[in-house]
Amino acid sequence: MKLSARNQLKGKVVSINNGAVNSIVSIDIGGGNIITATISCAAVEELNLKIGSDAYAVIKATNVMVGIDE
Repeated sequence: MKLSARNQLKGKVVSINNGAVNSIVSIDIGGGNIITATISCAAVEELNLKIGSDAYAVIKATNVMVGIDE
């Protein structure tokens, strides 16, 4: 898989919450970090995503928010 996005984080699917149109997929990328994405139910099916599947969180954004602990 070749992509122009620089942020490609490999991990394991730890949860899939299916809705009517979209699903919320959580990927454990290690170190106690979990990336969560909302994708279509059709994409979950096409990618054959299951809990325990290897998957990549691919992040390409023009805006990035920054926050701090209070």
